[in-house]
Amino acid sequence: MARGPFGYAVIDVETTGLASRRHDRVIEIGVVHLTPAGEVTGEWTTLVNPERDLGPQHIHGVSAADVRHAPTFADVAGTVIELLRGRVVVAHNLPFDVGFVAQEFARLGAAAPLRRDLGVCTMAEAIRYLPQAPRSLAACCAMADIPLNGHHDALIDARACASLLRHYLDLASPADPWRDLLHTAVRTPWPHLPPTGAPWVRRGVSADRDGHFLARIVDRLPRVPHPAAADSYLALLDQVLLDHHISASEADALVTLATDLGLSREDLNRLHHDYLAALAEAALADGVVTVAERRELDLVATLLDLSSTAVDEALTRSRDEKVPAVQRFRLAPGDLIVFTGEMDGGRDAWEARARQAGYVPHPTVTKKVRLLVAADPDTLSGKARKARAYGLPIVTPDAFSCMIG
Repeated sequence: MARGPFGYAVIDVETTGLASRRHDRVIEIGVVHLTPAGEVTGEWTTLVNPERDLGPQHIHGVSAADVRHAPTFADVAGTVIELLRGRVVVAHNLPFDVGFVAQEFARLGAAAPLRRDLGVCTMAEAIRYLPQAPRSLAACCAMADIPLNGHHDALIDARACASLLRHYLDLASPADPWRDLLHTAVRTPWPHLPPTGAPWVRRGVSADRDGHFLARIVDRLPRVPHPAAADSYLALLDQVLLDHHISASEADALVTLATDLGLSREDLNRLHHDYLAALAEAALADGVVTVAERRELDLVATLLDLSSTAVDEALTRSRDEKVPAVQRFRLAPGDLIVFTGEMDGGRDAWEARARQAGYVPHPTVTKKVRLLVAADPDTLSGKARKARAYGLPIVTPDAFSCMIG
């Protein structure tokens, strides 16, 4: 990307919330470079790992599965400085965006010259150039006939803001309304933080990098797994499949355990068939496989990448032979349950449902806790990190709702 020392740097950030000076963090940043005349010369964007939960994901749409691949702000701070140095910083609601970026630099002990009087706020300038427009970026773009598809994506919003600035410059021509700011920006010193070369990460990276977890198992000569190894793997598999979903973090855990136990692809294929057969045996315990039970068996087979005939084979096997027992995860009255993340209806409502079902909501994760319910099962929150360290199951609110019937 071009990094000329003269012009504008339009930025937009997505964040975990609104409180930059407390605990909220930047999770995505987009930068677009413009010449003094408003011509685009380059752009850059990356997700940022905030090392905490992602806040209102229904607004920004960033997934923890993607963020787990992303650099921290410390990793990209030097690059951000090079992108902003010598340029007038522009944003729609400038105090919000520069406030968050400045706070990220402050956490690193660096004082970045990100102030309202040194930048241009396209929202504030709309009073002069779009006097009839509401304040939001979407409304200003609509008034200026600027497309905005994919709002709350940092680079898309930065591009829209850059187009809005170009629109203002065209309306102001031949005057140059921010000429003094452009000259001041060239002389303004920035802290020195060398770029680390950390690769930038875009949304959707998990879909590109995280294939089925079995593809990451190193093939070895087939062998019969040691019973203890089989039991350990099947116990983790049962926890992972509690919510009928294998999250990116859970896939990592399965791969790590299988590798540590020395299990091959052939071993895992056999264990997955054993697990499916154990589920089939449980479904047949009353002599009838209901539609819901069959649906669950089919879903588990799909998640484990088994063939389309695997369920019928498992049902036949469970009728004709004794299948290996699998210790299933079960909650018991009085079990401690922790909730994390922003959930539909609010966390208090979910804790009330847990109490009604006979369980005890707990504020923190300890070794006595039995289950973590997370709005995003790949969440990077401190609770989730501790739950993974303790080997506790992590399920979504929907899955927990099914568990309590």
